[in-house]
Amino acid sequence: MSEYLSEIWQYRELFYFLIWRDVKVRYKQTLLGAAWAVIQPFCTMIVFTLFFRNMANMPSDGIPYPIFTYSALIPWTYLSQAITNAGNSLVASSNLFTKVYFPRVAIPASSAFSGLVDFAIASTVLLGMMVYYEFTPRWTLLLWPLLLIPLVMLALGIGMIFAALNVKYRDVRYALPFVTQIWLFLTPIIYPTSIIPEQFRPLLALNPLVGIIEGFRATLFANRTMDWGMFAISMIMTTTIFIAGNVYFRKTERIFADIV
Repeated sequence: MSEYLSEIWQYRELFYFLIWRDVKVRYKQTLLGAAWAVIQPFCTMIVFTLFFRNMANMPSDGIPYPIFTYSALIPWTYLSQAITNAGNSLVASSNLFTKVYFPRVAIPASSAFSGLVDFAIASTVLLGMMVYYEFTPRWTLLLWPLLLIPLVMLALGIGMIFAALNVKYRDVRYALPFVTQIWLFLTPIIYPTSIIPEQFRPLLALNPLVGIIEGFRATLFANRTMDWGMFAISMIMTTTIFIAGNVYFRKTERIFADIV
């Protein structure tokens, strides 16, 4: 492990340039550019508000439904895009790692880290929504960036697994959108955890994103407190997935150039 980390540190400049490449390619030859980082979660929030709040009367624990949903859509949008981009990254960049050697993990990692730019842009709109709905910022808002650590770990762990599988089984790129769509409705984004029966909440907590999403909301709203038990379960699941993703990726990366 020490040799592995040392090698990653040795190629740190390559990591930086791959991340910067992904950021530039994402908005190259687009009319709206970085505005797409806001458009996707914001328009999704509007659709959810129209259908689930206005038509289905979905509760939101006393929080205005648009900001309740948008605060969860920011980390969700980052996670779904990071997993999708990382999962397809090795196949898309096969011309790189089949010619020269460098730590292969740099490719899915750059896809995961480049999405943080979109996360930061979308978060500024959330601050504007808090002003509009007259929410006074709390000191806990300072914890918002810290929750990125488990979020990135989860995205990178899953992304490495899918990236390695996609090299061998090209069905993965078709399965990724389906998996993320199902995961969206298994996560309390359009609904609060309070509507889940008490006996099923421990099962819900096995979804590693649940504790992270609830953590993001707890930093914003005074009527919500951090559920440390659920967050601890999420951290355990996230760490397990991250380690499993690293182990599986390292065991399979030696054959990537032969079968891609």
